[in-house]
Amino acid sequence: VSPLLYDLTTLQREANNRFGLHARRTLQLAQALYEKHKVLTYPRTDSRYLPEDNLGQVRKVMSSFDDPTLARHAQKALSNDWVKPTKRVFNNARVSDHHAIVPTGASSAHLDEFERKIFDMVARRTIAVFYPAAQFEVTTRVTRVEGEPFKTDGKIIVDPGWLAVYGKEAGGEDNQAVVPVSADESARVLGIEIRENETKPPARFTEATLLSAMEGAGKLIEDEELREAMRERGLGTPATRSQIIEGLIHDGYIERKGKELIVTAKGLSLITLLRNLETDVLCTPELTGEWEARLKQMAQGKLNRQHFMEDIRGLTYDIVEKVRSFRGETIEGEYATIDAKCPNCGGGPIKEDYKTFRCQNCDWLMWKTMASRQFEPEEVHELLAKGKVGPLQGFRSKIGRPFEALVKLGEDKKPLFDFGGNGLDAEQRVDKDKHEALGLCPICQKGQVHVLTRSFACENAVHTPTTCSFRVSKTILHREIPKEQVQKLITTGKTDLLHKFISKKGRPFSAYLKLENGKVGFEFEAKKPKSKKKIAAPKAAAA
Repeated sequence: VSPLLYDLTTLQREANNRFGLHARRTLQLAQALYEKHKVLTYPRTDSRYLPEDNLGQVRKVMSSFDDPTLARHAQKALSNDWVKPTKRVFNNARVSDHHAIVPTGASSAHLDEFERKIFDMVARRTIAVFYPAAQFEVTTRVTRVEGEPFKTDGKIIVDPGWLAVYGKEAGGEDNQAVVPVSADESARVLGIEIRENETKPPARFTEATLLSAMEGAGKLIEDEELREAMRERGLGTPATRSQIIEGLIHDGYIERKGKELIVTAKGLSLITLLRNLETDVLCTPELTGEWEARLKQMAQGKLNRQHFMEDIRGLTYDIVEKVRSFRGETIEGEYATIDAKCPNCGGGPIKEDYKTFRCQNCDWLMWKTMASRQFEPEEVHELLAKGKVGPLQGFRSKIGRPFEALVKLGEDKKPLFDFGGNGLDAEQRVDKDKHEALGLCPICQKGQVHVLTRSFACENAVHTPTTCSFRVSKTILHREIPKEQVQKLITTGKTDLLHKFISKKGRPFSAYLKLENGKVGFEFEAKKPKSKKKIAAPKAAAA
């Protein structure tokens, strides 16, 4: 049978699998299709069903598609009277605050590429859910060679049913047919191949599989009551799961590599610390399940709110006290051994602990964290092997501004930032034929500001020895800076109002870039004074 209608999590999961879209991006697209274009219903839903009185509206929507392919499939469902009030689609008991995501019937002709992809997913699912089940012919053949059985499976589509909405046909290319033979026919062995394989570890999470794990987190809980409390909740809500993932990425606990999500050194350190503090209850879904169960008891009048809040405060106090009293010199965990020579004694090995990478043959060590960024073991290996690594992203200045830089070993064999290449464009010299000049440097008034690989910089800030410090990163707080705005900055001292900067807390904001005292900083738009409400004078009482 066809899959159920989409809720937000299912839509995000499939969009990630099919198009590589991040969960947050899918939510943004679905929200635009709802708010701006009015072609989809409210997307932040956890229901995959429609109210039972929506049958007439659905039939109306099925008659309104302006895409010829969608219209043809929808019309077939209507003509065959397949659009009926079945419980797989219309079920009041399975509708929460909002029903499943479906088209509204408004025209979709004006959508851009990715908006159309999301709309097409929802529209096809809405049509397919009314189609009959697909029918297959499955063949299993057992061939005996020297008495040993070998199994061959074949599968062909007899009636595509709902798969027709997705372009599948009976006898199409997707069929896995086996060559027909009679029951006692002999087969000739053309070759024998022996394969030796090893068991593979579980695949890394993608956003699609992580969303599924968050949605079904209650299945990991052994306690039946707590598992039941989380059965329909999971970790987060459909509207917040993408925010949780983006928050973990923004704060440096996980990172994206292609489609995969990989835990960082910072993330591993956090889990290691929580386990050593015996506060790993924060790492398991049991705590969420317990809170959900108690909230349910409160809703049923079986638990006093004050008692619940006292327990929350007690747990918080206990965790804070454990952190406060923690000294943290020795923390047990799974740590790496770096296969590189010690820069001090030439020996080794170099072993990781909770706070440092430390030589086991002498007293050399380096701290794992530098400018609010934690080194990965692979980065330390490159640093020790080559004497430098980078440029690396994710460092933060003392005032919280992000930057990227080369890291090298200094004369004392300890890591330091290499600003001789100025971090952003390490060891890059200005090629006046290759690097476009934007204008005279506003600081030194001698060199030209050029467009480099990762920044806009004065030529005197790049060449050694450096005699100027003017540099503007091409990306500031996740916002690309156009060269036209940098030209305006160096000529007038200020850019236009720029939008879509992302703060440390993940919030978008707008600001001007302003050059002041030789440094580039933000200037925020002046807030408009709130208009005062006029208060009508009291009417005189009638005499």
